[in-house]
Amino acid sequence: MQSFGSNIVTAISFICGTLSVIGTLLFFYGYIVSGLSEVIGIGIGIVMGAVFIFIMGIFLAITEEMYTKEGKGAK
Repeated sequence: MQSFGSNIVTAISFICGTLSVIGTLLFFYGYIVSGLSEVIGIGIGIVMGAVFIFIMGIFLAITEEMYTKEGKGAK
C-alpha cells in the first residue's frame, strides 16, 4: 500500500512534467516559429513555475514523512 507522501510525489511529478512539456513547447514555438518574445517569456515562466512547484512538493512530502516517522528511530 502506498503512503500519502508517495501519492503527493506522483501527483506533483505528473503536474510538473505536463507543465514542463507545455512550457518547452511554447518556448520553442516562440523562438523558432513566430519569434515573439512574449511567447518565449511565457514558456520560460511556465517551466520555472513547474520546477518551483516540484521542489516545493518534494519538500512538503519529505516534511510530512519526517513528521509521521518521528520517534520511531533507535532508542
